[in-house]
Amino acid sequence: MKSSNDPYSIIYPEILGIASEDGASVELIERFDCIGGAMWVRHHYAKSPLVRHVRTIGLTNRYLLTPGAVDLDLVGSRFPAGIARVSASDSEIGITYIGMGGGGVGASICRAGATGVIRSESDPCGGGKIAGSRIVLPRRQRLIIGVDDTDTPDAGATWTLCHNIAEAVEDNATRYLSHTITQLYPVAYRTKNCVAVACEFATTDPLGCIDRFEKLLMEHTLSDETGMAAYSGFDPSPLLEYGWKVKRGEITRSEMDDLLPLLDVRSAGRGLIGAVAAIPFATRFDEALLLCDGTN
Repeated sequence: MKSSNDPYSIIYPEILGIASEDGASVELIERFDCIGGAMWVRHHYAKSPLVRHVRTIGLTNRYLLTPGAVDLDLVGSRFPAGIARVSASDSEIGITYIGMGGGGVGASICRAGATGVIRSESDPCGGGKIAGSRIVLPRRQRLIIGVDDTDTPDAGATWTLCHNIAEAVEDNATRYLSHTITQLYPVAYRTKNCVAVACEFATTDPLGCIDRFEKLLMEHTLSDETGMAAYSGFDPSPLLEYGWKVKRGEITRSEMDDLLPLLDVRSAGRGLIGAVAAIPFATRFDEALLLCDGTN
């Protein structure tokens, strides 16, 4: 059998935590490799009072949490497991889980042993026991890097280059979370499909990640018009109105001027218009891929 010596535990591959600038919101990101267990957890943990929202993105469940502590009235089958405590300090995020029976196994050893956990306390679990764990994670921040125009009519593809660079810059401080392709308005000077890419990271070293990404992008881009910009913050929605403008029509470069203080621009070619537009659509896949050219 794979992984641990205990046939009755499945260790989560990785757990990450991102906190908003004011500490009022925490996103808990759990990578999973047992989809049945992950969907069971998503269904039941969503009932916890501290969980505002949960969504599944690829092989991750993402919980939007409110810091605080609650007593959970667990009931077999109806509400057998949940999140009981969430805290965020300047450098750490703490999460307390509790569950009964198999839910207690998931709430205790399965999470306490995950990559990304810097320390934990876990109860004995199994059978009909109520058990839980408290895990402590590094407090990370969200970083989204937008890129456009790296290819030519003869070679290249921005979406593949960005994914490969995102994997290459990943380290213990910086974890690669998602890759989103955003359909832009098909302007006349596009290569072919007119899309830009946003790569999302959870990091304790945003500047180091941006530097490494820029270095590899400049080394491998095939275009003289490459655009690259980075946004570091919990919620990129301040860029969303601009993003929709770029999806709905051709705009001028000056229309992003008010947004520049929010961004770390590393390559200011013509592709910067699309690069910035892709950032707010990170993980909003249906909206990102919507073609707004008036023909559909």
